[in-house]
Amino acid sequence: MKLIKNFVDNIHNDAYKDNYMSPLFKAESYVFPGGRKEISLDGNWNFSVDMYDNCLRAKWFLEEEINEEGRRVPLDYGFDEWEEIPVPAVWNLVKPEYFYYEGPAVYSRRFLFKEEPKGHVFLRFGAVSYEARVFLNGAFLGLHKGGSTPFNVEITEHLKEENRLIVIADNKRRHDQVPSENTDWFLYGGIYRSVSIFSVPDIYIKDMKVHLKDRDNKEIKVSVTLGGSESFLEKEAVLSIPELHLEKVIPISRDGKGQASFESEELTLWSLEEPKLYEVLVKLRNQGQIIDEVKDRIGFRTVETDGRKILLNGKPVFLRGACLHEETEEHGKAVTKEDIRQAYKKAKEMNCNFLRLAHYPHTEWASQLADEEGILLWEEIPVYWWIDFANPLTLKDAKNQLAELMTRDFNRASVVIWSVGNENPDTDERYHFMRTLAEAAKAYDPSRLVSAACLVDAVNLKISDRLEGHLDVIGFNEYYGWYDPDYEKLNAILEGSKPDKPVVISEFGADGYLADGKTVCNVRGSEEEQKEIYQNQVALFRKTDYIQGTAPWILFDYRTPKRLGAYQKGYNIKGLVTADRKREKPAFFVMKDFYEEVIKHEQNDGSPA
Repeated sequence: MKLIKNFVDNIHNDAYKDNYMSPLFKAESYVFPGGRKEISLDGNWNFSVDMYDNCLRAKWFLEEEINEEGRRVPLDYGFDEWEEIPVPAVWNLVKPEYFYYEGPAVYSRRFLFKEEPKGHVFLRFGAVSYEARVFLNGAFLGLHKGGSTPFNVEITEHLKEENRLIVIADNKRRHDQVPSENTDWFLYGGIYRSVSIFSVPDIYIKDMKVHLKDRDNKEIKVSVTLGGSESFLEKEAVLSIPELHLEKVIPISRDGKGQASFESEELTLWSLEEPKLYEVLVKLRNQGQIIDEVKDRIGFRTVETDGRKILLNGKPVFLRGACLHEETEEHGKAVTKEDIRQAYKKAKEMNCNFLRLAHYPHTEWASQLADEEGILLWEEIPVYWWIDFANPLTLKDAKNQLAELMTRDFNRASVVIWSVGNENPDTDERYHFMRTLAEAAKAYDPSRLVSAACLVDAVNLKISDRLEGHLDVIGFNEYYGWYDPDYEKLNAILEGSKPDKPVVISEFGADGYLADGKTVCNVRGSEEEQKEIYQNQVALFRKTDYIQGTAPWILFDYRTPKRLGAYQKGYNIKGLVTADRKREKPAFFVMKDFYEEVIKHEQNDGSPA
């Protein structure tokens, strides 16, 4: 390459990001956190938007104040002088001027680590939207993609007593990302879930998976994976469930993996009526000495299909549900445990036993609290509408997000369905893409059901999608009465379709605004129209036996820059409850009454309506 004598790297190098695309933090780097002592890094961090990406371009993270000639240089940053904002939080709600900001922003904080590192030390991020580049003491450690899943970063070799941690969070929409450039929810940015540090020994328990393998014999299966740099020889894991007086040795093979199965007659199954959880511990022993230990609270249940039925612990269950976004007006996407409990309480008031967590992985608290509350969950990755289905890198991104979600929530009894996407066009590229994801989900976790929210065949008026052959449950999104006012089409679809597996109406609904006597001419979507649409929909559901669940869109109104109508004003107002969560709309009670009917039917003859 010809030498350019006046080339200035930080203003002329258009390929400046090439050095910051790897290593990638992926599902394989995840370390099971349960029961470990963590040092929280939550709190106030220094922060600045960086719309020109100068932290990368000019290498601010090196903090070089003296040039090669020994002279002081001017600085365009001041990490410790920047404003402070809270972590976890979304930057959009910190200041009005950040509300619609999209792009890179720099987080910085100092922390002390006075202990001598023993074994391995990791950073744990609950989630950063969307790309996260992590630097410690001037060293670039790697990149994570995917704005809703956790990741770990080993920092052992870079730790000092006094440390500078920098994270560049970038929520910019990109053509090849998952999701892509066009969605129907708000584009929140920032470090919006907790950050912590934890240590593990040289050889440690990297993962533990526990589930009910055989319901009739109450057979529990446990799988353990070790991590570390030493030999795995002479190591053994011991699983114990104190309440069941169980303790079982799990032999570890040379590759650091072990598994075992055992039965317990005393086991009480997790159910909607009695969401029983057990404390499960796994200890790692080396020549009889305990060197590592993790624990979790786990419920044991089975979920399967039988023809058109969904079975929970061998008994038919109708999924009385609603869809739910991860958002509140006060916290945006950085929801609290109290926000989640409030949502679950409202869902139960509507007689729900099921929630579809749309359209991306929600915080791990969602499934942990659902385990406690006895609520079934559909969890999803954001393969939403159109993405770059022909791009192999996009497929890798989607597979990794799916693997990170399944790894995190494998032990959660409440999670019964993995969903691989929502409302995608039935093209050849999409079919290959989604089939690959569905097969990956089944291979990783055969103990759960796999689904996707599919669109109707509007030409032939049938529930028909090539992906159905790879799904356990067919998700069907439809908005008859709203986007298409002709209910007869929905009637024809439901009567003309002959699925051989369960169908869940994974979305339906309509806008619902309260006009307060001020009606805008030619604008549809009043709460009364919403109620009428729900009544007509429910009437058709009642007479369709293969429908085994419904999830109206959506439980609460929520922010989205796509909705700018006279009454929408930046919100999707299809909620059954207002965005402030204070008022139920009339359609809420339509669903509450319908679900009450389903409950009575189940009580009378033991099966769903």
